[in-house]
Amino acid sequence: MSETGAESRPLDRQLPDPATASNVRYNPPLEELRELARSDETTTEFGSPSYVSEVRSRSSDRTKNAVDHAFSERDHELVGEAIAAAGSREMLCVDRLMGRHPEATFCCRLYVPVEHARIVLAWANLFEPSDGREPDLRTVQLPDADETAIRILPDDGFTAVLGSDYTGEAKKSFLRLFMYRIKQRGGLGLHAGSKRVRVRDADGELRDVGQLFMGLSATGKSTLTAHGCWLDEPEGATMLQDDVCALLPDGSVPGSEGKGLFIKTIGLDESEQPGLYEAATDESAILENVAVDDDGTVDFDEPRYTANARAIVQRDELPSAADEIDLDRLDQVFFITRNPLMPPVAKLSTEQAAAAFMLGESIETSAGDPSRAGESIRVVGTNPFIVGPEGEEGNIFSDLIDLLDVDCFLLNTGYLGDDARDVGVTESVTILTETARGTIEWTDDDRTGLTIPESVPGIEIGDYYVPDYVDDYDAALAALRLERREYLEQFDELREEILEAAY
Repeated sequence: MSETGAESRPLDRQLPDPATASNVRYNPPLEELRELARSDETTTEFGSPSYVSEVRSRSSDRTKNAVDHAFSERDHELVGEAIAAAGSREMLCVDRLMGRHPEATFCCRLYVPVEHARIVLAWANLFEPSDGREPDLRTVQLPDADETAIRILPDDGFTAVLGSDYTGEAKKSFLRLFMYRIKQRGGLGLHAGSKRVRVRDADGELRDVGQLFMGLSATGKSTLTAHGCWLDEPEGATMLQDDVCALLPDGSVPGSEGKGLFIKTIGLDESEQPGLYEAATDESAILENVAVDDDGTVDFDEPRYTANARAIVQRDELPSAADEIDLDRLDQVFFITRNPLMPPVAKLSTEQAAAAFMLGESIETSAGDPSRAGESIRVVGTNPFIVGPEGEEGNIFSDLIDLLDVDCFLLNTGYLGDDARDVGVTESVTILTETARGTIEWTDDDRTGLTIPESVPGIEIGDYYVPDYVDDYDAALAALRLERREYLEQFDELREEILEAAY
């Protein structure tokens, strides 16, 4: 830290002690935070606050961490500027707990200038209040800085967010380091949703099945994680986590966010997503960059400010949300894709699952790079927040699912072929439910090279055979496999058997 001109001392001593610093308002109640943000608020027809930010997505191209990037003198200066501002400007400081599991709970401390109180209000509604412990992770967010830059010191547990007033930067600053710390403890942090499904199996016996959903924003991850699967008692489905969780070697999946969810709202539909819609239209929700008229009328379909419109919603208002956030045992992993050459669902071997994890195939969304929204992309682990070698993550994932005997599946929530056949929410939820029940009959299909359903209760699965919807399917698939293989070859740490499993 010598480049910053600050003394060489731990970051917790460089940052002001919020309990004693005269420039810091420490852990103000949520009511006070909303009052401080009142000048930026439009009150919706539901009585909830709505805000519009200047920056409306993550600044991924301006993000660097000290593990994967060589920090320049300027990078260290940016960190120093954030620390200095925390000690000199009038700041809000809020502590929250991320996680509840004994092996995966961290105290997070966020500093933000008072004039940007809406960021603190939104962030504080995602995590549970601290129990007074010292912070493990710290973020200073300065929206009015001259330069947009996110600089992370993973081993110090510190993030400087400069020049962005997007709430997602505060949220991800802590979740990124949650995943990094979990990896250091022998597990793997995952950008994934988790749920528990209770179903009657093929023998009529009730059983609980732990499911995990991996996918980028806008691929259906939140929708499928929160969906109740139309099950009636004694069957049922409950959401545990929507965004980030951890897979530990004992098979448990600790969650991170105990209070709220940060959901996308464009296209939010009451009939397709009744639970999420109900939570987003409750007065406890906080809207960001949603189309709201001066009289408070809300339009979830209009991308007035961005297609990345968001809402912080409370778990208590989501009918499918469980009281707990940790999954005791993982049984099934679903990789959500929108690749039109992929079937609605395929069952994967351990090596194929690790390849799917590394490929992370999806479409770019407005949450990541708005200029490329809609383009096909690949993101390892569908996780743009990995710290450390990406190939190493694939090896760890392979080892864990092999050790725990977890079943893995590829799930296409988009179209087959050139928009020829839609795989809708009804089909995807039916597949998830019947996979949990164990009632799907599988067959090894020579043409696709995958294990696909021969029958699925409730679906004429033969109508969804992807080669029927693609001109010259064999040539297209051969080109895709070659492209996948070449992509995986860039990861030097990745084991050969995973590379060979590109499907």
